[in-house]
Amino acid sequence: MIKVIRPLLRGSTYTGVLFALVGAVAGLPLALVALVPAAGMSAKPYALSAALSLALWVVLIALVGLAGATRRVLVRAARRLLRVAVADPAAGASGERWRTPLFFVLHVLLGWVLLFGGSTLLVMGVALPGGYADGEARVSLFGWSTDLTGGWSWATAILCLLLAAVLFAAVSAALRWLAPRLLGPSSAERLAMAAERERALAERNRLAHELHDSIGHTLTAATIQAAVAGEVLSADPVAARAAMRSIEESTRAALEDLDYVLGVLRAEQAGTAPTRTLADLPELLDRLRHAGAVVVPETVGDPARVHGTLSRAAYRIVQEGLTNALRHGAGGPIRLRVAVAGEWLELSVRNGIKSGPSGFPTSGHGLPGLAERVRLLHGEFEAGRHGTDEWRLAVRLPIRLAA
Repeated sequence: MIKVIRPLLRGSTYTGVLFALVGAVAGLPLALVALVPAAGMSAKPYALSAALSLALWVVLIALVGLAGATRRVLVRAARRLLRVAVADPAAGASGERWRTPLFFVLHVLLGWVLLFGGSTLLVMGVALPGGYADGEARVSLFGWSTDLTGGWSWATAILCLLLAAVLFAAVSAALRWLAPRLLGPSSAERLAMAAERERALAERNRLAHELHDSIGHTLTAATIQAAVAGEVLSADPVAARAAMRSIEESTRAALEDLDYVLGVLRAEQAGTAPTRTLADLPELLDRLRHAGAVVVPETVGDPARVHGTLSRAAYRIVQEGLTNALRHGAGGPIRLRVAVAGEWLELSVRNGIKSGPSGFPTSGHGLPGLAERVRLLHGEFEAGRHGTDEWRLAVRLPIRLAA
């Protein structure tokens, strides 16, 4: 018994009734338009003109349902009044075109059933007891009539009120069942949204790699430069000022990267993406030299042949390799090789291995992130000991395929 009356006690049942009545009101202007052709068919059978008007009405409702704005309005109203979880339509997605028109047609029809059926039952439920006060009541429906007297009028009134409540609950439940299935995302839209989420996740992962490379390199270089400036501040003020200028330049570049990444992660309009490429390697090497590092570069071939995505990725790979050498190397010379040979770009960073701890914390994400970046570019990646006292990072990237 409790399960039977439980829907009648929910607020969502009556907000669903309001949703259905809104559909009935929305269909009223279209019903008036659909009656216009029937006005000129007085000589035709009434049933035929009524059927044609009904068919035209349904077609007009379906046409309105094709509009993208109609779906958006229905989705928001369904969430607020039916209290069901319906996702917003994907931008630019239409789904199966018939789903929203079908829901709108059913919405309007159920609204009219509720409007006429519910109001009739409510009027009967209220009027019949008044008839009993006069001693009798007469009910006529579709040519059938009967007199209700005595307690039968009260019983019938109560029954009409119960039927009205059941009709309210049934229409509300039907609309709550239909809304997620017809207004929610279609299979094609779900696939499109999943692809968009995957693209966004890949972009965020790429930005995380960019941020790790840029900020990690800057903090490492700035830490070393600050230590150098502190040691020579009294003995060599010129060298100390040079180290501080290098810290300023490094942190300014890192702030540009940070501002861009945070803008994208906040889904805001970010500035122009930093486009550091292999052409910016001399500036990177100068900052390392200001930090006291000894870098021995070697260039083979013409790096200008490498451009676009590959050049930007190569810059980040070299930056991460040099950062690791600063953090964990033995302090000797860092040997950098950039070679463009045939259809391949070869990058190599070699440094001595420190016997004790490096003094820098490590997240463990640097080399795996580099390996993933190289894999996406269809390249070859190698990192590890080279001989007995040297560490080598070696990357080989296809120029044509990656670009």
